[in-house]
Amino acid sequence: MELLLVSLASLVAGFVDAIVGGGGLILVPALFAVFPTTHPATLFGVNKSASIWGTAAATLQFARRVQMPWAALLPAVGLCFAGSMLGAWTVTEISPDFLRRVLPLVLLAVLAYTVVKKELGRHHAPRFTGRSEAVAASVLGVVIGFYDGFFGPGTGSFFVFLFVRWLGYDFLHASASAKLLNTASNFAALLLFAWTGHVWWHYALVMALANVAGSLLGTRLALKHGSGFVRQVFMVVVTLLILKTGYDAYLR
Repeated sequence: MELLLVSLASLVAGFVDAIVGGGGLILVPALFAVFPTTHPATLFGVNKSASIWGTAAATLQFARRVQMPWAALLPAVGLCFAGSMLGAWTVTEISPDFLRRVLPLVLLAVLAYTVVKKELGRHHAPRFTGRSEAVAASVLGVVIGFYDGFFGPGTGSFFVFLFVRWLGYDFLHASASAKLLNTASNFAALLLFAWTGHVWWHYALVMALANVAGSLLGTRLALKHGSGFVRQVFMVVVTLLILKTGYDAYLR
């Protein structure tokens, strides 16, 4: 029964994550609810071992249909991986608790900006080209990668928002690019969790298959309906993230 419940959660998480990020909002609470006495590091390890396959599958699907700026993204992938590793190491030295109270406010600002700027992310008009685009993507990759390794909630949504706001992508191209970098940060975290024995591989395999299935469906919808659809899902996911992180920070 436990495997069935977390696999269903992984399916839904893969669906949401493929469109705009935020799958951890679904899968992580489900893991904590089903396995309340398990060490958190193990549950995070199981989450990463399932979600990385969904993000990788989404990246491949997007890459077939969306023109990806590989020259800018590939250097960013390496720095995102390094940033996530550094963040994961840092969290062993410094508590991330101070971020819990700040995060809902940051997400609220992101949501408000997106709502007010109605044309934000509707048109693909990159602000940088060549080396400048690679530098901008790399800065984004290392900073958000570090955040993912150090704390994590909302990583996919931050990637999407910054690709839209800073690099000038539309929501569809931003989501595609975010999936590639999120795969790198997930892989770095998974390596650390696996190295320390915090992955249940017998659960991870079934959950990964479910996550990929959800991811393929979500990617198909995003490609079919375009940036406007992705923008709407983005606002819904960020709203839910605000409620979840706000509850964790101020009410729990």
